[in-house]
Amino acid sequence: MSPVQTLIYGCSRVWEARDKRTDGWPLTESPLTSILICLAYLFAAKIWGPKLMANRPPYDLRGALVTYNAFQILFNGWMFYRICCVTWLKGYNLICQPVDYSDNEDALQAISMGYFYCISKLIDFLDTLFFVLRKKDNHLTFLHIYHHICMLMTVWIGFRFISGGQSAFLPTVNTLTNVGVHSYYLIAAMGPSFRKYLWWKKYLTIFQMLELVCIGLHGSLLLFVDCGFPSAVSWYYVAQTSIFLLLFKNFHSKAYPTNNNFPCKSKMN
Repeated sequence: MSPVQTLIYGCSRVWEARDKRTDGWPLTESPLTSILICLAYLFAAKIWGPKLMANRPPYDLRGALVTYNAFQILFNGWMFYRICCVTWLKGYNLICQPVDYSDNEDALQAISMGYFYCISKLIDFLDTLFFVLRKKDNHLTFLHIYHHICMLMTVWIGFRFISGGQSAFLPTVNTLTNVGVHSYYLIAAMGPSFRKYLWWKKYLTIFQMLELVCIGLHGSLLLFVDCGFPSAVSWYYVAQTSIFLLLFKNFHSKAYPTNNNFPCKSKMN
């Protein structure tokens, strides 16, 4: 068997292991869809968008930003509540919670919430669109772009293969964190007179970093506990959270070389 045939065979075996209950959901049916969306996003953020805005003044999007962040607060808050209803409030085991692949109501509800969470990562791309239209090119960092792309692909994998169970930890803490993040950006978008209410921004960033640490530690648990969860996914969680922490630390060191506080300058959602 040639290397190409081996690769195709390996991919076919992996694809056969997907959760068949998630077949047919719009925008998530094929990995190619998410890959193409991420490529289009990358080109739009780094090439097409800045080129389009090169000879245009920045747009004043205060109203759009207030509406967008208010929606994100409500949407993430609703997802957090619903995820808790079908997992944590039903006896979720933090150490070992196998994925329920049955067709009972709670398992199907977990799939529905996994889908909404996946769609939320597409909506998050609007963060970048607003930066481009406002000509905030300095915000289009490697960390920002990498984070958005990585989150969409990570959540797609979770939805298609391991929706619910142990993987419910990520959307739970992430949606809760996003409520805080978008609350900050909502107040900031309301204008300079509201900046005095943003004294808590340094604590928000500390919470964001704790979120990454918790996700990494939780992902590493299954490297030591046999819970029927793919070890490759656990290693992936550990690797990605480590990368994000290093990128964030590097960003913070460059942006605030003499400041020991943690002002909220980067969005980790």
